[in-house]
Amino acid sequence: MFFTKFVSDLRTEFKGYNAKAFSKDLMAGLTVAAVALPLALAFGVSSGADAAAGLVTAIFAGLFIGAFSGASYQISGPTGAMSAILLTLSVKYGIQGVLMAGFISGAILVLAAVFKIGRLVSYIPSPVITGFTSGIAIIIALGQIDNFFGTKSEGSDAIEKLISYGKLGFSPNWTAVIFGAAVVLIMLIYPKKLTAYVPSSLASIIIVLVANMIIFPDAPKVAEVGDIPKSLFTNNALLKSGFDLSNIKNLITPAISIAALGMIESLLCGASAGKMKNEKIDATRELVAQGVGNMIIPLFGGVPATAAIARTSVAIKSGGQTRIVSIFHSVTLILSMFLLGGVMSRIPLSALAGVLMVTAWRMNEWESIKQIFSKHLKESRLQFIVTMIATVVFDLTIAIVAGVVAAMLIFILKSSKLEVAVSGVDTDKLADKGVSGDHTRTRVIYISGPLFFGTQDVLTNKINELKHTSSIVLSMRGVPNIDDSAINELDSIYGELKQKNKNIVFCGVCKTVMGKLEQAGFVEKIGKNNFYWDAVEALKGIEKKDTAKI
Repeated sequence: MFFTKFVSDLRTEFKGYNAKAFSKDLMAGLTVAAVALPLALAFGVSSGADAAAGLVTAIFAGLFIGAFSGASYQISGPTGAMSAILLTLSVKYGIQGVLMAGFISGAILVLAAVFKIGRLVSYIPSPVITGFTSGIAIIIALGQIDNFFGTKSEGSDAIEKLISYGKLGFSPNWTAVIFGAAVVLIMLIYPKKLTAYVPSSLASIIIVLVANMIIFPDAPKVAEVGDIPKSLFTNNALLKSGFDLSNIKNLITPAISIAALGMIESLLCGASAGKMKNEKIDATRELVAQGVGNMIIPLFGGVPATAAIARTSVAIKSGGQTRIVSIFHSVTLILSMFLLGGVMSRIPLSALAGVLMVTAWRMNEWESIKQIFSKHLKESRLQFIVTMIATVVFDLTIAIVAGVVAAMLIFILKSSKLEVAVSGVDTDKLADKGVSGDHTRTRVIYISGPLFFGTQDVLTNKINELKHTSSIVLSMRGVPNIDDSAINELDSIYGELKQKNKNIVFCGVCKTVMGKLEQAGFVEKIGKNNFYWDAVEALKGIEKKDTAKI
């Protein structure tokens, strides 16, 4: 059924495909490749691998993930969010550890597709996603300080590297700083009308590359990308080195983080881009494509990939018609690797750091952040801040869990507020409804909100305040749910009032609450005759009891 639907979707996608559509796909593929090339180099280096690994990742992600994607428009490759996770992993377990974790994450993504776990992404609150994105942006920026300034640091994560400057000192290579700053400046002032022809990241890299080759033709004064082999296999490819199972247990948790990020980024990218192209993504097939792709990519030495919203949106805006765009983009990157590898090896690392600095800034969802902080959305602010800090200090899985838990706690606290109002009985107004007894010492208590262990004291305290009452009508129409603790509290309240020879009756109890009261034996204990549909009937019932006593 899975393959049948895939074939059916392909027929729909390529229905009426002609030379005109082919030319649009070709031009869109070339445009996406121009955007992807500098990012692939930069993310390869920033992940702890090298530029070649970034290129291999983009190439095979475009070929395999793009071909079998859950939508016609998805463009996958190395991303900033993924590189932030991989950098820490590479420090601990080396590149082989990164590749093994990537392979395992691919298998996890396939399992996620089988069990349709992708739907859980829709339950993650938007402030959590925004906070996570901002946290990743901070990690990317901090992780590029060494490359940008030409310095050296120690540590397994961005925070530790920053702290290490206090011990090692901070002595910038000003040539590297100039190159990096030049890239940042060019990308910021680059005319938007030229972006359609040459992306700002590519233009800035070319300018700095030319400057580096002219100023330092033989003896470079800054760290460079280095040799880019003319091969689709990197030196660390699993097909060459084999599978190292020595750290397999330690890699399970990082692999889950990689898989979670791949799922979140890919499905959110698909949902966002789908609105642009008016085409809904098949989440299950997308996860299968991401999973299989990330099991194949490490075999060639590439790092884990995910769908990238920047490249995907460029593909759509450039007129891309089908998934052929992703394949054309990969073919262009292959040609770049073989034809321009020698030139690309001279790109200063500080230039790539500059690209990533700007990318990190632009990653932030500034409109969403502005909305969160300008509209007094306290709950959203807390979710955003908790997730962002957890992302920087811990890792993806902890950050997402922390953000979701914060959101749940906020929701529970807001929705668990119990309001209790006490009212006397105006018999003159109720005379036409059959209420005629003396209710001067009767009080109606209206409860609104869930009645559970966290709110039951509110009701108890309110009842204890009623000193001169003979009868109480407990209106529970506004109580949607009740727990065992609250039922036990009602039992205690009933017992105390009975000892004082006071009446207590209930009205407006919803079906759910009544069911729980019956299961707990409370209804049987006090009698069904103490439960009424509304307050008027409850008051009549009290009158009958008073008459019976006489």
